[in-house]
Amino acid sequence: MARGGQQSLARVAVIVRAGAVPLFWLGVLSAGIGLLLPGLTGRRVGVCAGAALFLVCAGVVALVRRRRYREWTDRASRAGKFDFLQDRQVTLRNWRRAHRWWLVAAFVLGLACSLVVPAAFGMALAGTGAGLWLKAVWIGRAERRNEAILWVRTDWAGARSPVGKQVKGYRKTGIAAGDAAPGGARRH
Repeated sequence: MARGGQQSLARVAVIVRAGAVPLFWLGVLSAGIGLLLPGLTGRRVGVCAGAALFLVCAGVVALVRRRRYREWTDRASRAGKFDFLQDRQVTLRNWRRAHRWWLVAAFVLGLACSLVVPAAFGMALAGTGAGLWLKAVWIGRAERRNEAILWVRTDWAGARSPVGKQVKGYRKTGIAAGDAAPGGARRH
């Protein structure tokens, strides 16, 4: 929180998208390493179970809390003239630093689960990352449709969720504000 009523704002789509890349690639790596081990159930069962888990996790993560995102989007207020818009890289770095041990634990758990069901947990982890990416794309479409970029105060969202219990509302700016495109991707 800055002086004089200024707030630091982070992009909603960037916070959602921050976990997509590390979760997806750690899941792919974990599944790949898991395929090297035969496991108790065998590779074929592990890959089939992993494919099902990938689809289920991607779908669940992409669809969960959509109503809450819509409610906050509809009630978003205009950002203040002196509000500070956080860079995309800063938001990504903050999220990844806050969650690095969870990412390491998920990767290790994926390797450990490969001893029983090869590649299954790694593919579920990759599905979670894909679901987060799909959710960020969905938010980007809503931003384009409404012609407004969605922001959340950094002291409310922190490095957690942009729709958590501590969040009291969103702010919005014009479509050209900030250094990220709608959906949280880099601007070209």
